[in-house]
Amino acid sequence: MFTGLVEEKGVVTAVERLGDSVRLTVRGPVVTADAAHGDSIAVNGCCLTVASRPEAPEPSTFSADVMAESLDRTSLGALTVGSEVNLERAMAAGDRLGGHLVQGHVDGTGRLVDRTASENWEVLRFTVPAALARYLVSKGSITVEGVSLTVVEVVDDDPEHGCWFSVSLIPTTIADTTLGTLTPGSPVNLEVDVLAKYVERLLEHRKRDDA
Repeated sequence: MFTGLVEEKGVVTAVERLGDSVRLTVRGPVVTADAAHGDSIAVNGCCLTVASRPEAPEPSTFSADVMAESLDRTSLGALTVGSEVNLERAMAAGDRLGGHLVQGHVDGTGRLVDRTASENWEVLRFTVPAALARYLVSKGSITVEGVSLTVVEVVDDDPEHGCWFSVSLIPTTIADTTLGTLTPGSPVNLEVDVLAKYVERLLEHRKRDDA
């Protein structure tokens, strides 16, 4: 379980193609400070398992295997050597929950539509698959590339972009995460609030029980 509060921006140092999977090696001094084999680290919002901790000359790196399912359903397949990524270690029991409950299980991908700069913040609009749009509400939570954000607006039937939502980024988020360098068209990983999915599931069963 994660919080969506990015601890650092890491850098992809190696991408090893292994048939229908990929082994990523990522440099991140903060998240690797206490990382061990089998630990969970979120990379752009995807929960990955530490497969190895390379020694010198890259002591601050970890490697993780990404299966075909993850490559097909997330933006990880687009990463190359030199790509910056958002990193977060799994939340420890007793930690402050500064963002919201994030599983690291990507529900789908969207794309940046545009970004509008203001004096002290930026508004970003992202497309969202129609099947996920129903879980979004204004002032609700959404995870974009592993970053816990508050939804500003949701539109379900835009003639040009279909379903989209917007978020506002403060200077800290712009500077400390990869969201600050996204350009229109960039793919992003999306994870909706798991509580919304549980509510939907419970209501479905209640309707069946009442039928």
